[in-house]
Amino acid sequence: MDAIFFAAFAALTLVGAVLTVAARNAVHSAVWLIVSLLGTAGLFLLQQAEFLFAVQIILYVGGIMVLFLFVIMLVNLARAEGERQFSPRWWVAAGAVSLLIAECAYLMRGGVPTLPGGGPALPAGNVEALADLLFTQYLLPFEAISLLLLVAMVGCVLMARKPEAAQ
Repeated sequence: MDAIFFAAFAALTLVGAVLTVAARNAVHSAVWLIVSLLGTAGLFLLQQAEFLFAVQIILYVGGIMVLFLFVIMLVNLARAEGERQFSPRWWVAAGAVSLLIAECAYLMRGGVPTLPGGGPALPAGNVEALADLLFTQYLLPFEAISLLLLVAMVGCVLMARKPEAAQ
């Protein structure tokens, strides 16, 4: 029974991810991203990671996607639709995807038994221990990511401003 749910959630995640990239309408793309994130949340639930399931639903599906939709509404979609959608350097992306597929195939065949320099293991099943580790040993990366997200959000708002508002 778990295999059936795994296949369903994995298919939901993959179909949502592919349609996120393939959708021509930005709002439809955001909706497909929500579908993909919900599939990922289902995979977390199957792994008995209830905390990650809840964080996925509340933080990503609830918070981040509202922010994405807000930014999409700020962008001038009429002008963006008239512009060229894909870069002529598609072969660079195809090469990167091929390299990623080759790497995944190598790792799935057992190419690397453990990750080198693994560092301390994350505690499993204890949210308090995870939070303690996150806010002590991993505080600098946590703050760096939050600063990066803040800069990205400010950049999105500045890029989405109308030209007449910039003067």
